[in-house]
Amino acid sequence: MNIYSFLADDDQQSKQCNFVLNSTNQAQEHRKNDRSESNLGDNYLRSCAFRLAQEGDYTEAIALLTQLINRHPYNAVNYNNRGLIYFQSGETQKALYDYNTALKFNPNLASAYNNRANYYATCGELAAALADYDQAIDFNPCHVRAWINRGITWRDLGQYEEAIENFEVAQLFGQLEGYIWAERGRTYHLLGDWNYAIADYRRALTQLPSIGNSKDITGYRLRLQLENWLNELLSDQRPIW
Repeated sequence: MNIYSFLADDDQQSKQCNFVLNSTNQAQEHRKNDRSESNLGDNYLRSCAFRLAQEGDYTEAIALLTQLINRHPYNAVNYNNRGLIYFQSGETQKALYDYNTALKFNPNLASAYNNRANYYATCGELAAALADYDQAIDFNPCHVRAWINRGITWRDLGQYEEAIENFEVAQLFGQLEGYIWAERGRTYHLLGDWNYAIADYRRALTQLPSIGNSKDITGYRLRLQLENWLNELLSDQRPIW
């Protein structure tokens, strides 16, 4: 299970927007006020899109992000965010188009490389996925999701030591620890290092959302999968009389 970046931070968003001010002081002040109102509207649309996507209302979330794109047709972050929601809704080709568009407008956007890599990984194009995860990490060495996702991809290729190395680097950033322990535990599980796997699974359970928590759907699903993995291991370790 890969982890997908969601909506970009507001500060990242603001870096994408350039405003041209008139030369006179009065015009500059007027433009400044217009920009503040525009930013408020943009942030509101983005916040609503985030909430709707969390609730599974992808159609409305996409419509709001399309409004943002119409307002700022060269804004890479908005394309990346819409692509992510297209991907979550199962419209993968539209997602790929938006990721490619985002990277055309901003070739240094790490989150777009990470999201496009998730698309490639889902399609089984693991070499292409690794290349994009590499790019994401090159542009943002602290991109925790890219480190985790690259570890998962190495594991899918049977390169368990490479996978563990990526998960251990991801741990250095102090984020998403439940995901990291779960995925590293799964890697140890497949390697046959069951004691390490059980320890990581149990650590992960202390961090992942509890049953019934609908706010973090990805974390909730991972928790259910992790419990199955752990039960599988514990049942294999029981003595047969």
